[in-house]
Amino acid sequence: MDTKYTNIAYAESPYGTLNQYMSRTFGWMFAGLLVTFGVAIGTVVSGAYALLFNSGLIFVTTIAELVLVMVLSFRIEKLQPNTAGALFFSYAVLNGLNFSVYFVVYQLSTLLLAFLVGSVYFGIMALYGIRTAKDLSGWGPMLFGALITLLVVTLAGTLGAVFFGWNFGAMDLLVSAVGLLIFMGFTAYDTQKIKYYYSVYGGDEAMLRKSSIIGALQLYLDYINILLYVIRIVGRNSRN
Repeated sequence: MDTKYTNIAYAESPYGTLNQYMSRTFGWMFAGLLVTFGVAIGTVVSGAYALLFNSGLIFVTTIAELVLVMVLSFRIEKLQPNTAGALFFSYAVLNGLNFSVYFVVYQLSTLLLAFLVGSVYFGIMALYGIRTAKDLSGWGPMLFGALITLLVVTLAGTLGAVFFGWNFGAMDLLVSAVGLLIFMGFTAYDTQKIKYYYSVYGGDEAMLRKSSIIGALQLYLDYINILLYVIRIVGRNSRN
C-alpha cells in the first residue's frame, strides 16, 4: 500500500511548525478568495462586466488564467517566492473578472445560499483531509480520471445541445452533482497533500513559501469549483 501522504516525518522547519504552515496556506487561499469576490463585485457595480463580455475580453482573461495556473503548477520550483505570490493574486483578479457573470445571472439569495452550502462542504472535506489517518494519495489519479470523464461528457452534451437540440437539463443536474463530489474529494486530497509538502521541503524555507502558495492555489480551485457546482444546483432548483 502506498503511504506517500501518511507515514512521513516532519523535520524542524525554518518556516514554523506544521500547524503554522497550514495556517499560512489557508490564509493565502482565503486572501485569494477575498480578492476574487471583491473584484467580481466591483466589476458588476462599476458596469465593467458589460465591456468584459461584449468586447470578447472574457476569452483573453480565461486564457490568461490557464497560463498562470500552468506557470504556477509546472515552474513553481524556479520562481521566486514573491513572484509566485504575485502570480497567485493575479490569477485571483482574473478569476474575479470572469466570476462577475454569476453576480449578474443569479439572484443574490441564490449566491448567498450557495456560498454557505459550498463553505460547509469544503470545510468538512478539508477537516477530513487534515484529521484522517487514511492515506489519500491514491485518490489523485482516480479523481483526475473522473474529472476528465466529466469534462468530456459536459463537452459532448453542450455540443449536442447546440448542434442537435438535445435537452441537457437533467444531465446538467447530474453533471453538477458528480462535479461537486469530485471537487469535495480533491479538497480532502489536496489538504492532506499540504502536510506532505511540509515534510518534503521542511529544511528549505523558500520552497516552503512557494509550496504554501501552490497548496493555496489548489485549495482555492477546489473551493471555487465546489461553489460553482453548488450555484448551478441551487440556481436550477430556484428556477424550477
